[in-house]
Amino acid sequence: MEAFENSFQYKLIYIFEIRDDAHKGLLKIGDATVNTDCNIEDLVPNCKILNQAAKERIKQYTNTAGIEAHLLHTEIAIYKVKGKGGKEFWKAFRDYDVHRVLLNSKVKKKSPKGSTGREWFAVKLEKAKQAIKAVKLNMNNLSGIVQSEEFIPVTLRPEQEEAINLTIKQFKKGNSMLWNAKMRFGKTLSALELVRRIGFSKTIIITHRPVVDVGWYEDFKKIFHGESDYLYGSKNTGYKQIDELLNSGKKFVYFASMQDLRGSDTVGGKFSKNASVFNTDWDFVIVDEAHEGTTTALGDSVIKNIVKDSSKFLALSGTPFNILSNYEDNVYTWDYIMEQRRKAEWAEEHFGDSNPYDELPKLNIYTYNLGNLLQNPAYVELEDTAFNFREFFRTNENGNFVHEPDIKSFLNLLIKSSDDNYPYSNEEYRELFRHSLWMIPGVKEGKALSKLLKAHEVFKNFEIVNVAGNGDDDEESADALEKVRKAIDNNDYTITLSCGKLTTGVTVPEWTAVFMLAGSFSTSAASYLQTIFRVQSPCNKNGRIKQNCYVFDFAPDRTLKMIAESAAISAKAGKTDDNDRRILGEFLNFCPIIAVEGSEMKEYDTKKLLQQLKRAYAERAVQNGFDDTNLYNDLLLKLNEVAIEQFKDLKEVVGSSKAQHKTKDIDINAQGFTDEEYEVIKRAGKKSNRELTAEEKALLEEIKQKKKMRATAISILRQISIRIPLLIYGADVPIDEDFTLDMLFDIDEASWNEFMPAGVTKDKSNTMTLKCLSVPDTKSEISLEVPTNLNQLSVSKRLLNCLLLSKILTRRQF
Repeated sequence: MEAFENSFQYKLIYIFEIRDDAHKGLLKIGDATVNTDCNIEDLVPNCKILNQAAKERIKQYTNTAGIEAHLLHTEIAIYKVKGKGGKEFWKAFRDYDVHRVLLNSKVKKKSPKGSTGREWFAVKLEKAKQAIKAVKLNMNNLSGIVQSEEFIPVTLRPEQEEAINLTIKQFKKGNSMLWNAKMRFGKTLSALELVRRIGFSKTIIITHRPVVDVGWYEDFKKIFHGESDYLYGSKNTGYKQIDELLNSGKKFVYFASMQDLRGSDTVGGKFSKNASVFNTDWDFVIVDEAHEGTTTALGDSVIKNIVKDSSKFLALSGTPFNILSNYEDNVYTWDYIMEQRRKAEWAEEHFGDSNPYDELPKLNIYTYNLGNLLQNPAYVELEDTAFNFREFFRTNENGNFVHEPDIKSFLNLLIKSSDDNYPYSNEEYRELFRHSLWMIPGVKEGKALSKLLKAHEVFKNFEIVNVAGNGDDDEESADALEKVRKAIDNNDYTITLSCGKLTTGVTVPEWTAVFMLAGSFSTSAASYLQTIFRVQSPCNKNGRIKQNCYVFDFAPDRTLKMIAESAAISAKAGKTDDNDRRILGEFLNFCPIIAVEGSEMKEYDTKKLLQQLKRAYAERAVQNGFDDTNLYNDLLLKLNEVAIEQFKDLKEVVGSSKAQHKTKDIDINAQGFTDEEYEVIKRAGKKSNRELTAEEKALLEEIKQKKKMRATAISILRQISIRIPLLIYGADVPIDEDFTLDMLFDIDEASWNEFMPAGVTKDKSNTMTLKCLSVPDTKSEISLEVPTNLNQLSVSKRLLNCLLLSKILTRRQF
């Protein structure tokens, strides 16, 4: 399979007709993408390449209707515009630009009877071609008038209208709403349109990211263009003093940063400020990036003091995983799958009308197992069994990398010319990834990596923009976004190094790739998704439109776990139902994940992804020294009264204990219930309490009690399971031979009594412990190479030797 598709591709305009009575005298003017390396000069009107791309596009939505389309004209969709300083550059245009010229020239748009398309024009071919020429000459109509800086009204997409209408409906019966909407949804525009439609008098926007103030102000001017009844203010933009807004007698929108508000003495801060903000009766409170900074004590205090009894409240977040439990039926969701599905289905459903999703690029994820490539045990994080980027990039007191030879090898791997599967391995790929974001563990690592890149034979040709901390020592301190923008404007190639900046709330359209060189298996899905979606920003550059963007991740198990969590699927659960697999399959359709192993590239399907994830959880269970909640199977949800009594007896002997580390993985397990009951539980979990039936309430209470009982059982079993490695290690078996748990009961009495809790006999352990220990259950049709029960698991004594020397087992109290 071909490694990487072009990130940027040309657009073409096509014109066709349908020769029947319903479409008589009408022409369809649409656009299509043409993927070619040809020069612009070679893409002349009606050439073979343009015609072929147009025909393929038209077929997508005419074939199913059994309609014969007659292609009349194709033309590349680019024109020259002047930028700052009068410099000319190419820019792509779309079919709606041609439509606007025709509409401004009094050409009527019609919708033929029985057609789902609304963008047919009663126009002759020559006039339609003149409209294309007018766009290229920067005219806004066919009379030859030069296009001025005219205001183009905002046209909301269907999902934005849905969110606004649903919120208006919700505010009639309640006061709060959450928009769980991915980046590029247009939360800012939509929220301000909501303000306008409802007519709120006093609106405040609170965010943990003050840099987005400019973006809110720009969108405010679009939504309230020509309306003098609304004002905008913040400490840096528009009206600088809130008292000016309060005394103006007009409606207004005020932007405030969470950091500034938290410093106010009203909420326990050190400074006497923002009194007017806290004393105002706000009609509408919008919290942008609501998953950040609002769950702390100070953040919560700010919100409680701002939101009054009569206030309406809107939370905006693309990754609201930590606040979802605060909302029930008052959530609007728009995710990546929904977006890309709408993009793919638009042409057919709207018969080729201008696609508003066409400029939202497709995400492609490529994984490389850096641990396998470098073969250094120092880079294996035992608690996560994921690549340890912090150790890999660790610096010494002089600011240099401790493992500098390995890092140089890694950089050389990225440009490896003998293998085309690495992102900088040839000139063509370097063109694709002209501008990229590299996520690294910290500030010191940023300085050290910047120095290595600047001295590298290939990467010295890239402008290295270090925004980790204050950047490099020899650079002037500047705003991170401004540094990146300046570098991209003045250089053909850039690499931005960050350990957190520019991953939320800002847009760098030119980025086509993000390199994930930080984080671990335990990284939060919210942080991961916020970062990778930075590269999915629309971009119209040099006459082309961004169609593809890329994520390069060097810790594959972490990648797959993040994707599963984003699709609300726990791959370690004992049951993965058809709906879970359908959702994951749809995600992989719109966001392919490619595993690169040497020169081979393998695309994940649903089955393979779940299989790899389950294997990752199994490895964690072994690596964590038999102290992992994934170690215990779901028979613990099926304990009967006799078994519960046996557990009570065991507890009296060994007591109970908690794991030394907390897992971030939470799932409702299917075991202990029939398939029908499990489906009821899943549906009930999505309902508000008042919507639940008596049956659903009973099942939810039952699973709550079963999970509580399982947790108690695990705390008892841990007192035995954490001692198993020592028993195996002390067994009279050669170190290079494997040991199965069936052999535990052949261990001599002295060793057993030395390591096991007093009172635990071999018989009791065999009855209670080994029956309930297993790696993650795999009772679905997906089969693993690893066994599903520790009774059959062979454990290398050499591995146990490493475990005993690790920081995990040495800190245990036996």
